[in-house]
Amino acid sequence: MNSAATATIPFANILGENSKGVEVIFQLLSREFQQSTKASEQNCHDVARRITTEVYRICQESKRIQASGSVESSAMTLARHRLQQCLRYYQLGSNRGRVELHSTLSAIIYRYINPPQKQLSYQGRLTIIEDFLQSFYLEALNAFRRENQLGATYRPQTLLELSEYMAFTERYGKRRIPLPGRQQQLIILRAQTFSQQQPPETSVDIEQAAEGSNNEGDGCWEEPAVHQLRSTMATQAEPELEEDTLRSVVVTELMNYLEERQQSDCANYFSLRLQDLSAQEIESILGLTPRQRDYLQQRFKYHLIRFALLHRWELVHEWLEASLHTNLGLTPQQWQVYTAQLDNKQRSLLELKQQGQADEKIAKTLGLSMAQLQKRWFKILEQAWEIRNSLVSGSGASTHE
Repeated sequence: MNSAATATIPFANILGENSKGVEVIFQLLSREFQQSTKASEQNCHDVARRITTEVYRICQESKRIQASGSVESSAMTLARHRLQQCLRYYQLGSNRGRVELHSTLSAIIYRYINPPQKQLSYQGRLTIIEDFLQSFYLEALNAFRRENQLGATYRPQTLLELSEYMAFTERYGKRRIPLPGRQQQLIILRAQTFSQQQPPETSVDIEQAAEGSNNEGDGCWEEPAVHQLRSTMATQAEPELEEDTLRSVVVTELMNYLEERQQSDCANYFSLRLQDLSAQEIESILGLTPRQRDYLQQRFKYHLIRFALLHRWELVHEWLEASLHTNLGLTPQQWQVYTAQLDNKQRSLLELKQQGQADEKIAKTLGLSMAQLQKRWFKILEQAWEIRNSLVSGSGASTHE
């Protein structure tokens, strides 16, 4: 069904008695899209119509919302949330939006991609994740078409439509599926199934899929929509997206770091934090009391600091644009305050690090063991971290946790 044609169908015919509330939300969304994007008026109307229809469908199907007696209020809240999600991806643009979505979904499924009887390397796991997400993007596209009553050939053609699709894909992946005694996110269930079904010849299958072959005969790999989505959402990052690529690497390496240290509960907590869930939601999902959740949070912060200031400090500081070449991200005034706090041995260690000397040579020069060197370097980075956060963000808490 053509989207322009369906836009002319009166909302009253679609949702009956809710037509007044539907019209209010539709006008709000349409107006906001026209004011916040460069999309055409018709394009804004089409996207607003689809979101409005989805919102009221959810409200009608939700027993909790129906029982609350405040359907209109819930619909408006849900519509505003959908609006902000869509505009966020629009503002990021097609490239940065794709990287953000890819990074978010990768972080959620990272620890669940573990084929049986295989010891995957970090890079090997990333390869499996990449292949899984390509199939998941296609599944999300088909779900988007189905739920919005769009034709089998529909594909996002404008930035606003692509943003709508990416926001939908994120929500689709995070949908909670009821299981005996618990709920699980849809993308995690898909990732677990995908991981368990990986055959030994996976790399060959991936090559065939990338070339457009289709073993199941449904034609899905050959349709134009897939080619566009693959080029839009799965291409190599452009040079200007280096910071987003680094963010993705930092996230996945931190997950790997936690798994190696058998801190799976910290990895679960981190995955939920990446989804911007509230403390109460995290407690509910993990089955924790507020006190237990607070303890887990403190333990995660401990490992996060060890990762950021010792285990992979160069990667993290490069991502934060706080490398040694930029004086650890400090302004000239902050740098002056910082270096004045260091003792002579710390100052010498910092200078030798900035010169690019190897740790073994620095340890020998300063008469330190490697353990002593690492301990001193950790303290040096920690002091710079505290200055950046207290003077730049106005608090002592890291804004990057």
